Amino acid sequence: MYARKVSLRLKSESTDQFLQTVQHKVIPLFRKQRGFLDQLILPSDGGQIFYVYSFWENSEDAEKHDCAGLPMLTRFLGGVIEGALRVHPFGGLRGRLSSSSSPDAR
Repeated sequence: MYARKVSLRLKSESTDQFLQTVQHKVIPLFRKQRGFLDQLILPSDGGQIFYVYSFWENSEDAEKHDCAGLPMLTRFLGGVIEGALRVHPFGGLRGRLSSSSSPDAR
């Protein structure tokens, strides 16, 4: 399993719009990507910085998402973020998602 963490800073008073955009545009985009497993969104303590974790079956699928999906993600979120998205890749994770039933995922 591979993971990508995207960190972003929200514009003031845009949390609701950010969460709606994620629910209606970002998650459907991720689900169309080959190898996508799941996503987790966490706010920082102050609530202006968010971390979007996405989990992928393999590095190739995660890298394809970086090339194809990140420009669309930037376009979808352009009105609510300040600055650029920062991508932090994690590879070869030895873990599993709770919905995974495969013993090989451990």
